[in-house]
Amino acid sequence: MRPDSASQIAGLIFALVLINPEGLIVEANHAAEVLLGTSANRLIGTKLIDRIGPIDARVEARLMRADDALVARDLVIRVGAADARVNLTASPLSGYPGWSVVTLSQIGHDEAAHPASGDAMLGAPAVLAHEIKNPLAAIRGAGQLVARKLPPEDQKLARMITDEVDRIARLIDRMQQLGSTRTGPVDACNPHEAIRTAVSTMRAAGTERGDFEIREEFDPSLPPVLANRDALEQVLINLISNGRDAAVSTGEPALITVQTRFVSGLAFSAIRNGRAVPLPIEITISDNGPGIDPSLRDHVFEPFVSSKPSGQGLGLSLVRKLVRDMNGNVSHERDHRAGLTHFRLHLPQAQDES
Repeated sequence: MRPDSASQIAGLIFALVLINPEGLIVEANHAAEVLLGTSANRLIGTKLIDRIGPIDARVEARLMRADDALVARDLVIRVGAADARVNLTASPLSGYPGWSVVTLSQIGHDEAAHPASGDAMLGAPAVLAHEIKNPLAAIRGAGQLVARKLPPEDQKLARMITDEVDRIARLIDRMQQLGSTRTGPVDACNPHEAIRTAVSTMRAAGTERGDFEIREEFDPSLPPVLANRDALEQVLINLISNGRDAAVSTGEPALITVQTRFVSGLAFSAIRNGRAVPLPIEITISDNGPGIDPSLRDHVFEPFVSSKPSGQGLGLSLVRKLVRDMNGNVSHERDHRAGLTHFRLHLPQAQDES
């Protein structure tokens, strides 16, 4: 059967609302409920500007003229207590004066719904890795043989060869992880145990890159999360490590905060296989570093994009892949008032078997 118009609108991954001549919302799809953090029943009968304002005065003025078409890119709106960046369109309905359809497509929040352009490259690492690793093994073996025949004062050059080969091999391993299409099994696990393991790993790594403090702010009533424990720990280690590097770079006391909370209702969910998957478990890693370069903020989850001078640009790409494999979302935002950068994980809750 061919889907009707209502089914097509309900399946859209971007928010869509119908506005009447009085400027009130009369219909809203599921993605609008997700973005605006409330149900359609509560949205209907309210003004859109009251739900997303205050916004740019020029955009608001154009929205008030319902018979004018409008396209606004990278618009900052207010959703609850947080800011969000969206692309907004307003389309007047021919033959229905004063009526319009408004769409809101969020930028950077649901990385799974807006795949990065670099995803086309994710298959390349698996293809190239084997061909690269074979000669690397031969180079490393030759370096070790040469080291045995060199005088002590020259052996450091041979060690440099083997060290660089090992570094390249580790890079290839990470690229293989990024390009893998295999996903690990998910099961119910305690998110706080995974966090504490990741924090312990970071603390055990020492303070070679500067002193830093990790603060835990946990919701003790948080239910189990449906995730792959090893993958979740890897994600947390990557995000905490990035936060530490950013925070210590300022020369000020570096603070990393790991916070958990349960987000009830429709505030966060993802569209998976044509259906909504609630993601009520939120883990936030915050740092007091300088934040991400504005020119990179829309691309930080893409391969080979990094703000670090010696960065490889694979850490956050791997984070996104692992989180997607667990049916979750990862996003980032900058709180300019508090001087904090937040990376947020939203993951599904494990079902109670009873």
